[in-house]
Amino acid sequence: MLYAIVALIIFVASFLFAMLGLGGGMVYVPVLTWAGFNVKEVVIPLGLLLNGLNTLLALIPFARKKLVDWKGGAAMAVAALILSPIGAFSAKYFPTNTLMILFAAVVVVAAARMVWTAKKPEPETIMSLKKRSIYGTGIGSFAGFMGGLLGLGGGFIIAPFLMWMGYRTKEAAATTAFVVTVSSFSGYFGHIAGGEIDWKITIPVIIAVIIGSQLGASYMSNKAKPKWVKMVYAIVLLAIAIKLILGVVI
Repeated sequence: MLYAIVALIIFVASFLFAMLGLGGGMVYVPVLTWAGFNVKEVVIPLGLLLNGLNTLLALIPFARKKLVDWKGGAAMAVAALILSPIGAFSAKYFPTNTLMILFAAVVVVAAARMVWTAKKPEPETIMSLKKRSIYGTGIGSFAGFMGGLLGLGGGFIIAPFLMWMGYRTKEAAATTAFVVTVSSFSGYFGHIAGGEIDWKITIPVIIAVIIGSQLGASYMSNKAKPKWVKMVYAIVLLAIAIKLILGVVI
């Protein structure tokens, strides 16, 4: 029964986060933690795996619509590929409560940033490829490290910066999915090196992500309104952050 409830929540999260090109780790990690799984051995590695799977599958409809900026996101993806395993390796040196506080902090920042961008009109111009690559290297490095450390793909950092660079919401979501896929799988393999996989929870949540991500990305590509998507995303993140903070301090 517990696994079914967890899988259902992850299905809903996958649907929502796939619309933004994000993996959903900001929901996966807390949900798996509250379900009683070990944070460092199960939750963070599984969060990264689900992140990568969600965004990889979301790339299919995004790519069909030609929304992914492969060239512009390449530098960011390479930087995240390199730094994500380093972040994953570093996680074992942090106390669990410290990781949860860091997690809550970045969730709050991501939510606030998304509320701010939701009120702004869609950009009309985009930075040059050279500038996107330069900024992308720094952003991808930071996002990859933090993503590997906390069990995320780093999309909560990447998506707002892409919008700042001039990407429209749908293009930002699609390109974020590309970078997060690389970052998540890189971090995941960094975590599971020499470890074991809990297949009893892994299989049902993978199925939930496969279905949710396809439906979410398809909806985003065809029908979703960017402002509505951003606001729902922000509300979900703030609720999770509050719950995480209360769980640590109480």
